[in-house]
Amino acid sequence: MHPQLTEKNIICKDFIEALELCHRNSWARLTGGCNEAKTELNLCLRKARLNRAANNREMAKTRKDQVNRKAEEFKADN
Repeated sequence: MHPQLTEKNIICKDFIEALELCHRNSWARLTGGCNEAKTELNLCLRKARLNRAANNREMAKTRKDQVNRKAEEFKADN
């Protein structure tokens, strides 16, 4: 696993470490023994991404409303 992945996704750190630990056992990695750990990690990363996207949408909506309000104020002053 990439070190930056654990730093960026603190929420999923336990899942990342579990998958890394599983992958140290080559037999488990090659025979599908790590599939459950991989699935749990994927679900965690997906949830984090969806939360981040929802937050970004809310922030964008707030910024857009502020810009529109300022534009209306500017038009009203002129």
